[in-house]
Amino acid sequence: MPEEPQRITAKEASAAAARAGNPAVRNGNSAARGKNPVARTGNYENPGADTAEAASGTKTLGTKSTARTRWQPSQMGYRWVGRNVSFLLFLTALAVIYIYNGHYADKISRDLNKTNKELKELQYEYKTLKSEVMFRSKESELAKAVEPFGLKELTRPPFVIIDSVRQ
Repeated sequence: MPEEPQRITAKEASAAAARAGNPAVRNGNSAARGKNPVARTGNYENPGADTAEAASGTKTLGTKSTARTRWQPSQMGYRWVGRNVSFLLFLTALAVIYIYNGHYADKISRDLNKTNKELKELQYEYKTLKSEVMFRSKESELAKAVEPFGLKELTRPPFVIIDSVRQ
């Protein structure tokens, strides 16, 4: 059976925070004095969730703290950057590749659209020429086309010529 967490008053918790070096409590920050519900309750997801606990004046110890620490400039010092140069260069290379890939995809997309337009134009031209050839190959159109050469349409059925020497 799990142990009951130890309960302390809000006054004891603020005194412990001051001893631990919390600058907001030590310097008399307005967030620590209760004007900011997030800082007062320590719950960033739901600021009003701890109001019953805060009103009773007790706080549960042994649970995971949800309070965030203030960012200190020393956390991102030159030493940290120096230790992580290779990783930062890797991230920069990934960013450059990502941007290049986007531009390349745009270029391919434009080329594909251009090729599709050319294909449609060629299909329209093919269909136009095909219909023109079909129209000119009709019997009546052929008769009109060869009339200036003196050729006329046959009115009698054709007859077969037989080679008499081969018989």
